[in-house]
Amino acid sequence: MSAAVQAIRNDRLLLSGNDAIARGVWEAGARVCAAYPGTPSTEILEALALYPDLNPDWSVNEKVAMEVAIGASMSGARAFCAMKHVGMNVASDAFMTITVAGVVGGLVVAVADDVGLSSSQNEQDSRFWGRFAHVPVLEPADSQEAYEMAKLAFEISEQFNTPVILRLTTRVCHVKAMVTLGEREDRPVAGFTPDARRWVMTPANAKVQLPRQIAREADLRAAAQASPLNRLEAGSDRRIGFVTTGPAYMHLRESFPDFPILKLGFTYPLAVDRVRELAAQVDTVVVVEETEPLMEQELRAAGLEVRGKDLLPRLGELTPNVLIPAIKGMLGEPIPPTTTFPHYDPFPRPPTMCPACPHMGVYFTLHRLRRKVQISGDIGCYTLGAGHPWNALDTTISMGASMGIALGMDKARGPEDKDKAVIAVIGDSTFLHMGMQGMLDIVYNRGNVTTLILDNRTTGMTGGQHHPGTGKDLRGEEAPRVDFVRLVEALGVKPERIRKVDPYKLPVLFKAIKDEIAVAEPSVIITDQPCVLSEFYGKLSPYHVDDDKCTGCGNCINVGCPAITVKKTGVRQREGADDVPLSFVQIETAMCTGCHMCVESCGPKAILPAQPVA
Repeated sequence: MSAAVQAIRNDRLLLSGNDAIARGVWEAGARVCAAYPGTPSTEILEALALYPDLNPDWSVNEKVAMEVAIGASMSGARAFCAMKHVGMNVASDAFMTITVAGVVGGLVVAVADDVGLSSSQNEQDSRFWGRFAHVPVLEPADSQEAYEMAKLAFEISEQFNTPVILRLTTRVCHVKAMVTLGEREDRPVAGFTPDARRWVMTPANAKVQLPRQIAREADLRAAAQASPLNRLEAGSDRRIGFVTTGPAYMHLRESFPDFPILKLGFTYPLAVDRVRELAAQVDTVVVVEETEPLMEQELRAAGLEVRGKDLLPRLGELTPNVLIPAIKGMLGEPIPPTTTFPHYDPFPRPPTMCPACPHMGVYFTLHRLRRKVQISGDIGCYTLGAGHPWNALDTTISMGASMGIALGMDKARGPEDKDKAVIAVIGDSTFLHMGMQGMLDIVYNRGNVTTLILDNRTTGMTGGQHHPGTGKDLRGEEAPRVDFVRLVEALGVKPERIRKVDPYKLPVLFKAIKDEIAVAEPSVIITDQPCVLSEFYGKLSPYHVDDDKCTGCGNCINVGCPAITVKKTGVRQREGADDVPLSFVQIETAMCTGCHMCVESCGPKAILPAQPVA
């Protein structure tokens, strides 16, 4: 039984921050929840799917998820959407406008910052959105606070007629703690009330509502000053008083238990008077925040002398091993030695694709064409194509960017690039997320770009979630499935320039790519094998290497499959010829799924079906 379902019946449970937020959203009586998967926020919606009495859906991207939640709020329902920090960039257009119009049903937006870049292309501080949009920001430090703040956020939203941001970090999302639970609140939905002056955001209507947004911020500032989410914890050592938020509080409490700490949970608007209260009690105020010095700068602008990023880094988590040397050094105290562990020098193990991943054949093929092409990549499992042994990506910027970047490369060819083909690589979920517009732009502007849509029938990088191209919805029920060939044709690509190819058939794939890059117009190649970790994949009989036939050429190694490893090196003596140095390989049959890509790459035909185990 899942933790979320168990939690319906238990009043205390061990939950991750993501599970706790889902529980809080459900208890608050939310009816509509939407998200696009993105680590570290993915599991929130997956957990919500296990609860009754609400409608959780994967959206095609974060912008649509935000719009779904806004529409539900307009209709009087409590609504929730979740995304990681870079997803908020995608959703911000709709978000910035609804902050002016306000809400009917409570509207809560969970934004998970990947502090330390565990799984992201940049490190953003989503607290900026509170200042930018003039909306309140709540920051939990652990699972219990995540649960409580998720519930409270709906109340604040409705009280002040505003969306509320629940700012999370990877540590809050994924670390588990005991959570004391409650019961679901039944909240009827009134339905949508037409009001064009409010909901039709023309300049004339928006101008009327802007002063209300500014006035609301003054009320929110008063609420933040009085909020119990902001608490001052006494300490016996008054040399320093800390101001902190989120999981940094937990690290401070562990590292410096004797110092006063002002722990802020309602972090925007900033409770400046509470900081003044702390400052009156201590010699120095130190602001400990991840990652940007937002509070530090605001406090200095308010006339308070504080320290912060002059002591602490702006990058990564503020864990005890970061805090203790910085603060001890400031106090002039001896810095305790860090804990040492036995030193190991393990063999380097860079991230790679799974055995039989259909993306490997694509990158093996692209590597063979490397000198003839420029390759624009995207966000997903296939980003790993930039690494060894393929080295087959030139760019990866943001989700869906491969299409536009490829078009820009095509339009700005230099003397050294004029004879190179331009290829864009994008996954199925990413193409639906933000790639369709780029494809339309390539067609409209007559770009000479070949696009590879790697359809592995899942959102692979974030754990295998469904999307409109899988034929299943969030709860695993049957749903309409997008036909990528018809979709690409509808976007304007000529039917004769659209190919669907099995990526395990390497000669066919190689010929398809070579033929399409030779044509000076938009073309699309769609690969159509499912992710090996998905429910749609069927494992076949494994293979093994016949040492007597193996020449040690290394072609199979270059496919990149982790099931293929170097077994030994040696010298083969041949009659009438010099000794030939060889590296023999082996296939781990327990890992091999029988995709036969290595068979396709093997010239001497040394890879054969494994013998059945007796």
